[in-house]
Amino acid sequence: MANYPETERRLHARQFVLKEATIIAGAVRIGCSVRNQHEQGAELRVAADTDIPERFLLEVPADDTTYRAFVRWRRNDRIGVALYSNAPKD
Repeated sequence: MANYPETERRLHARQFVLKEATIIAGAVRIGCSVRNQHEQGAELRVAADTDIPERFLLEVPADDTTYRAFVRWRRNDRIGVALYSNAPKD
């Protein structure tokens, strides 16, 4: 049997990265890492048993930016998020 490469269904090419980040929801701050990223989304890694809200701010010091984000999918310790705007800096 021939092995064919999987068809790429993503609209935006992902850039593989390793950045520390913080999920911020109200007074709750959750450490995570960004594993890949593009201009409209990212894949985050968090502990599998961590309760993550559907919408939150994602602070990424390496980008000197805080993004507004919402969860698109979850699989074990991986979370795919859509980044829909930069939050204003305080």
